[in-house]
Amino acid sequence: MSALSTIGLSKRYGDRRGIEDCTVKLPEGKVVALVGANGAGKSTFLALAAGLVEPSSGAVRVFGDKVRGRIHPDAAYLSQRRPLYGTFTVAEMVRAAAKMNRRWSQERVEEALAAFGGLDVGTRVDSLSPGMRSKLALALCLGRLPRLLMLDEPLADLDPLARDETIRLVMADVADRGMTVVISSHLLGELREVCDHLLLLQGGGVELDGDVDELLEEHRDLVGPADAGPPEAGTVVHVRKSGRQQRLLVRDPGALAPGWESQQLDLESLVTGYLRADRVRAGA
Repeated sequence: MSALSTIGLSKRYGDRRGIEDCTVKLPEGKVVALVGANGAGKSTFLALAAGLVEPSSGAVRVFGDKVRGRIHPDAAYLSQRRPLYGTFTVAEMVRAAAKMNRRWSQERVEEALAAFGGLDVGTRVDSLSPGMRSKLALALCLGRLPRLLMLDEPLADLDPLARDETIRLVMADVADRGMTVVISSHLLGELREVCDHLLLLQGGGVELDGDVDELLEEHRDLVGPADAGPPEAGTVVHVRKSGRQQRLLVRDPGALAPGWESQQLDLESLVTGYLRADRVRAGA
């Protein structure tokens, strides 16, 4: 069973497209990197999956159940806005979250807060730094003991040490409970260490969807003379020329002609190659 699946999912805001005909099946028990340029539809996708936004067409299912206007009981969602009550203290915020959730683990919340170095429970939420608010919001999400955790830019407000602590905290639940994670982030270097699956959105649609290792194996960075023709096999995603040399991002290139060299890609190079290609198409 897929942890999260969509069929023909679309969302429009007037004339603006958020998501267009998005069909995916995200595997259970995996860490999914949700990536794309600004405005690609990542936040809209997560809000639809959380049931906070009504789709214009299509459907979202979480563990086989259709999402209908509310978050699935086995899911938790952390938006970029970090929805917390600013006038509450940390302790009051934790107590309020406990009352709003049928399934709740006070122990897991306390473990999460302790992993971040602890928070003064008497501190008002609106006096916390953006990074501390992100830590508190994540701890509350983990208190739901979700089978599916959806995170929208959870690392954006954090320093390098806090980002490492956050990733370790989330991965503990992946290892202990088989939790599925969908994490939207621009910090691709850090995601590569933990993610199994890649979902790349461009222009509201799905550009890449698959196992990270398999996608990296399928693609190659080819280097050759600037006047050489493209490889006979494979799909050229993007071309960059500089002086007497050119670099091609190619999917399934096959055998290479003399003069060409093949180099492996990392996750960041793969994603940025597709983003560059999309920018070129947009400017054509």
